[in-house]
Amino acid sequence: MTATPAHADRYLAAWNETDPEARRAAVAEVFSADVRYTDPMVDVRGAEALAATIGAVQAQFAGFVFRLAGPADAHHDQVRFTWELGPDGAEAPIVGSDVALLDADGRISAVLGFLDRVPAAA
Repeated sequence: MTATPAHADRYLAAWNETDPEARRAAVAEVFSADVRYTDPMVDVRGAEALAATIGAVQAQFAGFVFRLAGPADAHHDQVRFTWELGPDGAEAPIVGSDVALLDADGRISAVLGFLDRVPAAA
């Protein structure tokens, strides 16, 4: 499966889904059942664990949304992109970069995440 920038859009849409049932459905559509997601804060495996992680991030940053912070770059079975997390229409305090790998069915099977900018601890 060849990755495209649209995979980044679908990825962020899943991260922005606030309804738990709709979020689980989006995760099941976008990610493989045994997806591995890892970043400096969490390392989880499986679609249910990822959906729970997304819910926890949304609870911690209520009202924030994920958005692309520039164009996604894709080739072969991988896509990389920079994202922002912040209030809609305002500067985002959190910025990260992810590389996602696709399986043969076009679902994301692994995410390697990095935090590029985070607010200082209060």
